[in-house]
Amino acid sequence: MAQDSAPQAPSAAPATPARALLPTLVPALLVGVVSSLVLLGVSAAAEQLQDVLWQNVPDALGVGRYSVLWMFVVLVATGIAVGLVVWKVPGHAGPDPATTGLDAPVLPPAVLPGLLLATAFMLAGGPSLGPENPIIAVNVSLAVWLGAKAVPRAPEQGWVALAEAATIGALFGTPVAAALVISEALAGRRIEGRLWDGLFAPLAAAGAGALTATLVSRPSFDLHLPPFGQPDWGDLLAALVIASAGALLGICAVYALPYVHGAFRRLRHPMLMLPAGGVVLGALAALGGHLTLFKGLDEITVLAHDPEGWSAGEFATMTVVKLAALLVATSCGFRGGRVFPAVFVGTALGLCAHALLPGVHPAVGVSAGVLGILLAITRQGWVSLFVAAVLVASPGILALLCLASLPAWLLVTGRPQMQLRADGTAVR
Repeated sequence: MAQDSAPQAPSAAPATPARALLPTLVPALLVGVVSSLVLLGVSAAAEQLQDVLWQNVPDALGVGRYSVLWMFVVLVATGIAVGLVVWKVPGHAGPDPATTGLDAPVLPPAVLPGLLLATAFMLAGGPSLGPENPIIAVNVSLAVWLGAKAVPRAPEQGWVALAEAATIGALFGTPVAAALVISEALAGRRIEGRLWDGLFAPLAAAGAGALTATLVSRPSFDLHLPPFGQPDWGDLLAALVIASAGALLGICAVYALPYVHGAFRRLRHPMLMLPAGGVVLGALAALGGHLTLFKGLDEITVLAHDPEGWSAGEFATMTVVKLAALLVATSCGFRGGRVFPAVFVGTALGLCAHALLPGVHPAVGVSAGVLGILLAITRQGWVSLFVAAVLVASPGILALLCLASLPAWLLVTGRPQMQLRADGTAVR
């Protein structure tokens, strides 16, 4: 029988030679260090201002640090401060935060000071948003601007990928999260060379950003929950139910976003929208307590330190209030991201399940709750799995989370995202 002599197509794209990858290493490391320092600088400034607003001033005035009156005062004042920045500072602190996600737009340099100032005010004042979206936008814009001056022929998208990876690495204290985000973003795209070739420079930037953050601030996401051993069938059932419940809860917020956003947009002016948002956030804080303020990472450690310290009703109240606060803060114009507050929502949901059914292990409840909420809000499967897993830091939880992600994903896929277009309609 005659053999087919036609040449066979290669089974995979050819690898990029090392001589092409090596020159990207130094720029990637520089972007990683600078991006991490920007994040750490804004966070440190916000923490100093937070201490003044929530400790020094109320102590000097003789009012309770987290009394209902003081929470209203600070949240409304924060709305006024951010409103002034959005109104008067050049660039108006960037685009509407409800229209942005982790894939940040490239902004003109003149916009960045106002965006940093609005972010610092928000982080210090207590609205339920994190630093991720605005800091990624700042770092991406700086990298593109400075990169174009240093290496004019380099493509803009390369600098964008480096800055996004560096900031995500710094936010989570590990380059793994950045690698997962980039791998998910590259899915379905035609790339030159192997996947790891495309990840080489971003992974270097993420590693430099994570190491810089670790050396300076030593971030940790492990909640030190009671140790979790080998899973059983009850754990699997709990993970499936709680992750699905978290996804459904997140979908409720996703569908509500265009309506809440539209209600605040009817006020038309930032000096009306943001103070009004501060009033609503003050009312929510009065209902949910001071643990529902801020981005939520410090607060979830308080919850996890004593899983038996609150009733199921109290955990349920914190879950709903925090999600509502996230929705309001996003809609009224505060500059910030939605990932970290969503982690608080999932944590409170998981501990609520544990309080209702003590047989639900706290680690299973927390990780499954966080997984479901993040899948609905971010639509990033790998990042949702990663964040849920690192909160518990137990190898036995991974198989449960992978299985629990399947029904949760079926609930969220094809539905709108928690992000709007410029015309106010939801992104799918």
